[in-house]
Amino acid sequence: MLSGLRKIANTWFGKILGAFLIVGLAGFGISNVLLDLGTNTVASVGGQEITTRAFQRAYTTQVNQYGQRFGRVPTNEEALALGVPSVVLSQLGAEAALNQMGQNMGIGVSDARLSTMLRDDPSFAGILGTFDPSNFARVLQQAGYTEEEYFDLQRNAARRQQVAQGLFIGSPVPTAAIELVNRYGGDKRTIDYFVLGSGQLTTEVPAPTDAELATYLKDHQDTYRTKETRTVDMLALDVATLAATKTVTDADITAEYERTKAQRVKFEKRTIRQVPLATPEQQQAFEAGKAAGKTFDQLVTESGLTATDVGTLAQADITDADLATAAYGLAQGDFAIIPGIGGQRAVTVTAIEAGGEITLDEVKEEIRTSLATKAARDEYTDILDQVEELRAAFQPLTQIAERFKLPVQEVAITADGSELSALPAIPVDQYGTVAKAIFAAEKDKLAPTIAINANNNVWFDLKTIDAARDQTLDEVKDVVTAAWTAEKTEAAVKAEVDKALADIKGGKAFGDVAGSLNQFPVLSQPLTRQGETAPLDQAVASAAFGGGEGYVGSAVNGDGDHVLFQVVEIVPSTDEATLDAGGYIAETRQNTLYSDFMSGLRESMGMTINQKVLSQLLALDTGN
Repeated sequence: MLSGLRKIANTWFGKILGAFLIVGLAGFGISNVLLDLGTNTVASVGGQEITTRAFQRAYTTQVNQYGQRFGRVPTNEEALALGVPSVVLSQLGAEAALNQMGQNMGIGVSDARLSTMLRDDPSFAGILGTFDPSNFARVLQQAGYTEEEYFDLQRNAARRQQVAQGLFIGSPVPTAAIELVNRYGGDKRTIDYFVLGSGQLTTEVPAPTDAELATYLKDHQDTYRTKETRTVDMLALDVATLAATKTVTDADITAEYERTKAQRVKFEKRTIRQVPLATPEQQQAFEAGKAAGKTFDQLVTESGLTATDVGTLAQADITDADLATAAYGLAQGDFAIIPGIGGQRAVTVTAIEAGGEITLDEVKEEIRTSLATKAARDEYTDILDQVEELRAAFQPLTQIAERFKLPVQEVAITADGSELSALPAIPVDQYGTVAKAIFAAEKDKLAPTIAINANNNVWFDLKTIDAARDQTLDEVKDVVTAAWTAEKTEAAVKAEVDKALADIKGGKAFGDVAGSLNQFPVLSQPLTRQGETAPLDQAVASAAFGGGEGYVGSAVNGDGDHVLFQVVEIVPSTDEATLDAGGYIAETRQNTLYSDFMSGLRESMGMTINQKVLSQLLALDTGN
């Protein structure tokens, strides 16, 4: 029958029939099979395509950076609100446009140059600091790149660098700009100053009345409001938790040790140091010193060289055959001279860790943990199924946990889920997921299982819901009293500061105003914009640079005190080396020009976005 169908498919009748079938299937929603061919492209600029793989890499990098800043990786919806996809597409589009321009201009990089760049990259260096192919493969695998993708990235980066350098390197820097930057970084101010804080107030702030506290609480009620809290019984089941319930006897441990004893051998390790001998004179000095009975350290000190630690390694771990042979042929403290890169090198062994059979006592706890973990892994799926069946029968977690001797914890959780730190089985990056599920649950209804991964599942029973509410004065009286007092104290200090500034600006001498407040003005050392230690920190120094000689002002320093000052003298910068102004301005200007050029180039070439693919990548609702 199949052979007959193949014959029909090769006739004109079969081809026409096949076309009708395809059109018919398209009417039933199968059109995506045709229309989605080649949908591994999320956008294109000119002749350059931005692949879904490239977008996902850049997008993941961006959201992870947000996660490091905020302590939690944003969801796709949150990333969209932050504009992360737009930023990623804009950057990739600009790079694609510049790649296209470089190709149109015939700019590229040779394979020989790529090879040199590869071998000079310290990320791929081995133990001796030279390129290591195995390390190269490992790093690429960890980063999720193939060799072809890596070289394509390097070619494009080199092409963009050549275009940028050709267009923007060497742009002239105005002399006036250099002088301004030098002055900005090198000018100094000398000021008279005195400090006013709560300790300098002449009258104390009276204690608040209950009416004043009640008014303050009403005006700041948002600050004194509880968070919604949900109290749950939680059962987190992972391999480690299940393993902790297993009993492993000493007999089991001894039997496992005897079974695996032949494999439990520790290899001899040696701590190795080496020093390069770049010249014949250095080599001769070490050879003569060895003959004279001098130690490795004595010769290193006498020659002024610096030895490096290779590490404490087994012979099989040393990839350099010459080094492995020499190190494992030496007695402790002895050294040998062997070939190195561009010359010779001296190698010594400073310590030797003997190998041999590992005793039962050394690995007893390791075997206990291993056997318990193995038993837990073997039983995990069965226990998981039983827990799910009991949950479906509406048994409370406390009874289920008692049956399997598992721990249940009662936890009061707020929306951020930070309280989940009480359950080690739940990873930090999953706090938000678990908390979201708890806050979506309804009381007296069975909550779904939260699957962290295949061997880590979480269940909870929602016990109570404490809604967010305004706190009463009785609950927060001490805290409100402290806040009210701090506010009134700061207002009193600010009033003193404002009056003092008004008096100085009105013509009174700075020292007289300070004396009226029982303060004595102090003349500072010349200050830069960075300031010094308290009380003249950066905030005060920055304020002092707000005017010229005679300028009067105040600033709140890091200790919360008000520093009143008057600029006594301006000390212009005379040292042109205070800041590499020319290089700074040139680099800033080049970066700005380069960024604007890339954006303009992308806009001129036009950028087409495959919205459907983008929505699928971001797991968004394409129907909205």
